[in-house]
Amino acid sequence: MTSGRHDITVRGGGIFGLAIAFVAAKRGAKVRLIERSRIGAGSSGGHVGALAPHVPENWNPKKQFQFESLRMAEDFWGEVQRIGGGDPGYARLGRLQPLADEAQIARAKDRAAGAAELWQGFATWRVAETAEFGAFAPPSPTGLVIHDTLTARANPRAAGAALVAALEAMGAEIVIGEADEVGPVIHATGAEGLAELNAVVGKTIGSGVKGQSALLRYAAGDVPQLFAESLHIIPHSDGTVAIGSTSEREFAAPDTTDAQLDALIEKARALCPPLAEAPVIDRWAGVRPRAKSRAPMLGDWPDRPGHFIANGGFKIGFGMAPKVAEVMVDLVLEGRDTIPEGFRVTDNL
Repeated sequence: MTSGRHDITVRGGGIFGLAIAFVAAKRGAKVRLIERSRIGAGSSGGHVGALAPHVPENWNPKKQFQFESLRMAEDFWGEVQRIGGGDPGYARLGRLQPLADEAQIARAKDRAAGAAELWQGFATWRVAETAEFGAFAPPSPTGLVIHDTLTARANPRAAGAALVAALEAMGAEIVIGEADEVGPVIHATGAEGLAELNAVVGKTIGSGVKGQSALLRYAAGDVPQLFAESLHIIPHSDGTVAIGSTSEREFAAPDTTDAQLDALIEKARALCPPLAEAPVIDRWAGVRPRAKSRAPMLGDWPDRPGHFIANGGFKIGFGMAPKVAEVMVDLVLEGRDTIPEGFRVTDNL
């Protein structure tokens, strides 16, 4: 615990709040992080942890921002582990997506050319034979898959714990409950924060979308993750495989699982036969924050001097977190505004 002056207060113990606090502490700020409930209480406490890119075409500021963040991820998570000693479960092992027909093959090859240019040689997107990837490769009607080497994984709960360990090692103060806000305040408060913003501005600028996921006991080893029929299948380093998620705009209970998750589990077993007998060891449901623009919502809180917002990670929060943290710390501690087009809070008003 630190005492005395704090240069910055961060509200929210999800991936955005923890990453911002970590970068601020690295730059020498005294940090107070306030989390009302528990670390990873919202959407950052799930299972999946897919750090996956958008397709390499129709390039825009959101895709560029995400690409830069994915490039930063290995160094970011490596430093988290070095400082705090906790393993976030990060690995850039790529991703496989089955190709159903000739039209999909042609489109994938076009995107391979786009990746060669837009990903700047850092990673590749190619059409490959499923036989290259062993038993964990998804069944494919054509015998072909997209293999990209940009996609990575992180184990969400382990990543949160690793960030907490790093923050504590750097002397940051972490408060579970309530505490005074000192200095500029960054609100990284997820779906609850979006609801608060909606009430303040008198319109819907973001909303919560429920997701359900499951964790299966299966040691797949260091193999690429799978994405098929809108389903992520992520092998983690601890002998588990995460599957998810549903995407529910309307729901009665935010934190309970139901038959929709049962259907997802059965789909995962069909798409990945090695999981056929793998036991389900955990089921999770939570609400992910989705900004109206579908990009992260960053910047000043309108008409509230000294307060800032980092929200709207939705499905790509873990992949976006390193870059979001850098941009927010640039803004709040150094007065440098590098927020890209479409990411500002005002873009959602």
